[in-house]
Amino acid sequence: MNKILVSGVLTLALSAASGARADEIAQGLQNVLANVIKPLAAHTQVVEAVRAQNAETTSLDQAAIDALDAQWRAEADAGGGPLIDRVLADPLSAFLKAQQDASDGLFVEVFVMDAKGLNVGQSAITSDYWQGDEAKWQQTFQAGPDAALIDEIDYDDSAAAFLSQVSTAVADPDTGSAIGAITVGVNVEKLPE
Repeated sequence: MNKILVSGVLTLALSAASGARADEIAQGLQNVLANVIKPLAAHTQVVEAVRAQNAETTSLDQAAIDALDAQWRAEADAGGGPLIDRVLADPLSAFLKAQQDASDGLFVEVFVMDAKGLNVGQSAITSDYWQGDEAKWQQTFQAGPDAALIDEIDYDDSAAAFLSQVSTAVADPDTGSAIGAITVGVNVEKLPE
């Protein structure tokens, strides 16, 4: 059975919408999770990239993770740098960017995290490199291979749209264990009807 958490704020936001529209949004997010995001999380390219990065990062302690995150943030503020360039040049990032582009505006961001909560690949630069202190990783990867989280709906100024981050665990098909997570920023105004 899939464990899907829906943020209380999302529930409140949906309650404020008209009843029928709130139900449509909630069902639309569930459908995108089940029919697009979960299969994306199981895609061979995603699984193999997470496996490879897990092998590289398994020995990192929190001090090393914090240093990488600080480097990423500094590079993001500067408009780029070697760590960001390496992640964006990874074939997984190109694959995720193609998925975003093919979504016709439904996805505004897509990123994959490893077992430490570090970015493996992404469609665009995230504000930080370590997601391990955030619900999108904690309530998916740490909750098990079938876990998912549909987060609150917020207005995103840069996208000029209402978004919900939808996350799910990335599972190893050989072991059935969670090995990472994926988060997709979904534009709720573009949900299929």
